[in-house]
Amino acid sequence: MSAAHAKSGGDPHKLGHGEVPVSERGPAPKRIVVAYGFWIFLLSDFIMFAGFFAAYAVLVGETAAGPSGADLFDLRLVGWETVLLLLSSFACGMAGIATIARNRFWFLTAMAVTGLLGAAFLCLEVYEFTHLIGEQAGPERSAFLSAFFALIGCHGLHVALGLLWLMTMMAQVWAKGFRDDILRRIACFSLFWHALDIIWVALFTVVYLLGAGL
Repeated sequence: MSAAHAKSGGDPHKLGHGEVPVSERGPAPKRIVVAYGFWIFLLSDFIMFAGFFAAYAVLVGETAAGPSGADLFDLRLVGWETVLLLLSSFACGMAGIATIARNRFWFLTAMAVTGLLGAAFLCLEVYEFTHLIGEQAGPERSAFLSAFFALIGCHGLHVALGLLWLMTMMAQVWAKGFRDDILRRIACFSLFWHALDIIWVALFTVVYLLGAGL
């Protein structure tokens, strides 16, 4: 195919010689760069949690003649925590739909529901920790409890940071609307929040269900 033929419309999609070589193209769009970087962050976070999981798996039987998970875990309480976090993820998905529709009211409403459910989850987790400490089952009691508090506490810290990020997103959309940079941040927040849900499902299964002997 000649260059003149390509210019005349013989290669409208630039699949042949009319295409600019990759080495001569400009930088990638910012949304792609941001998404790529955030996925790397999420993968590093998963690797960190994998390390905490590995430590817990090694130390779960090291109770120092103290209580084990079967003696301590209240599955009804943890069940409510799970329901709250899963519902918050659903509300976050609704916020994503409102973002696509550029509906500020429903976006703020869905994000507020996400935040309230996430805050309720954190309150139950704090109650669980204070109850365990009150029962003389704090992180200093045994290696098992140290690993348990580190793993669950790390997830709780991520949820708390996610709530701060959520409020920032709400304030930005309220003040500035759905600008391109804000849309990128909303997409990254959604990935982060859903990732916390995935990690919690693993925690609920490995730590609580298996720990309680189910």
